Amino acid sequence: MGRRAWWRAVERIAVGRITVERSAVELQGLEREGREPKGLERSGVAWRAGVLGAVVRVVAVAAVVCVSSATLPGAVAVAAVPSYGFADDARSVPAATGTGDAVRLEPGATYRSSYTAHGKAHYRLELDAASTAYVSVTAVPRPDATLESGDGIRVSVQNADGIGCSYESVTVGASRTPRPITTWGAREIQPGKRLCQEAGTYYVVVERTETGTRADSQQPWELELAPVSEPPLEKAGATRAPEAWNSATPAPPVAEPVRRRGGSGFAGATALGQGVWRDDISPGQTLFYKVPVGWGQQLYATADLDSADKDTGFVVPALDMTLHNPVRAEVVETSIGYGGRQTSTSLAPLPPVRYANRYAPTVPARTLRFAGSYYLVLHLSARVADGFGDGPYGLKLRVRVDGAAQPGPGYAGRSVPRGVFGADAQDRQDAGSGTGTVGGGGGADDGTAMKALAAGGIGTGSALLLVLGVWTVTARRRA
Repeated sequence: MGRRAWWRAVERIAVGRITVERSAVELQGLEREGREPKGLERSGVAWRAGVLGAVVRVVAVAAVVCVSSATLPGAVAVAAVPSYGFADDARSVPAATGTGDAVRLEPGATYRSSYTAHGKAHYRLELDAASTAYVSVTAVPRPDATLESGDGIRVSVQNADGIGCSYESVTVGASRTPRPITTWGAREIQPGKRLCQEAGTYYVVVERTETGTRADSQQPWELELAPVSEPPLEKAGATRAPEAWNSATPAPPVAEPVRRRGGSGFAGATALGQGVWRDDISPGQTLFYKVPVGWGQQLYATADLDSADKDTGFVVPALDMTLHNPVRAEVVETSIGYGGRQTSTSLAPLPPVRYANRYAPTVPARTLRFAGSYYLVLHLSARVADGFGDGPYGLKLRVRVDGAAQPGPGYAGRSVPRGVFGADAQDRQDAGSGTGTVGGGGGADDGTAMKALAAGGIGTGSALLLVLGVWTVTARRRA
């Protein structure tokens, strides 16, 4: 008997026996006293029986939830693709259709919103004339959405006169499967620029990009917005990005893989250091990791996808790996097809992290502008399940960070949130030890934790059922 069927049987037995016997005992007691159970007395008995039934149902449902989160001995786990892990402290804000009602976003806070494809969503920033402001926007389509490769979002930051300070966009790409996608907007303070340099009110404008007109346009997409403020430098530095850097691709790390469960969002990304890490990924799932990178260091990453039980057919693209910088701006992306055999993909060689990279003319160099936690986001296309099964599939990440960390450029103040433009000691410790925060996934002891959760749920349910049984026996004796 499966777990769900077992719990349904428990519920039926508990409800059918405890509530009925409890009611029968009370009715017999009233009849022995020579009273006819009518009106409120009969209603009271029925009400208490209903309460008992409801309690048992709650116990059964709670137990099912706990059991479904873990694999019990002799039970078969059912694969489920988790949703995006929004920040626990995200503030809910409305998406204004115009600038007049735009809600103010404060740097350092995380916000949650939603909107449909019609019109534009507006949010407000109040900025000084010295700090650079960044706002990342992660869009989460509905899991059942029907998408085309051109479906995505466009983000711009505009001043009070409607002049655009930045324009960035992102789409779901050729996989066409619903997944979290992230892009960013910025108001940058740079020498020689005249537009968008003054203090005042600015607006973050988000709009959907679509290929054609479909019913999915009426369905809202959820958004996570994360504004960040970068202070100016104490002393002016170079205003030109270095042209020479080591562009050779080093050999990826070779070692015994260490188990590390990926997070389900940026806020809960799992910390990784240099080494080889192992995880499982299911079709349609997106996993988030973060790697601390210091000033002057270069990051390399390779993703290996294990083979399936069969090697017929081919999915293009199957595995996407995207690198985002500390403000969640996309740095570079790579993808690879899958035919059931083991396959591998690597990020292109990247320049060292330097402050002056912001003056580079193109991506990815200009996004490698500060130290901090760089995010590796991996997505396995839902179409893989059609040709090769629901999985999960084995995944290995080979991470390499070259070069010694150098001193920072010397900021004249603190970033908001604090420490975002630097890899602190805690980040490095988490990356090496496996104690980093994980949202939507467990750490190295994930299986143990889930078994404990299941045991706790079953124990609680059993205890409550035992109490109900004692009530039944007591009622019989009183009768």
